Amino acid sequence: QVQLVESGGGLVQAGGSLRLSCAASGRTCSGYAMGWVRQAPGKEREFVAAINWSASRTYYPDSVKGRFTISRDSDKNTVYLQMNNLKPEDTAVYYCAQAPTAVQLPTSPTSWGQGTLVTVSS
Repeated sequence: QVQLVESGGGLVQAGGSLRLSCAASGRTCSGYAMGWVRQAPGKEREFVAAINWSASRTYYPDSVKGRFTISRDSDKNTVYLQMNNLKPEDTAVYYCAQAPTAVQLPTSPTSWGQGTLVTVSS
């Protein structure tokens, strides 16, 4: 069983940046894809980013492509999400997730964190 703990959320003005972190413990995240999904109030959960186990490939939806960057430090069992040029529509609870492959992560994650709130003011 893996535990995923997110940090780094907060309040930022539109155009600003935040860096989220996700620390994994209990079971190494080596060999697993890691990623982020978000859920805004009253909306369905939305895929944000994924990175494969070797960090050789990353995946983003069009809504964040060019603004968000996912990375991982396998030695630290930590995944990061650098978010630049934030928009009010990025406001949501951001969850760290794990899955056997990056392709599976958007729809079939096997582990979730508790989430961290990101609020972008206009």
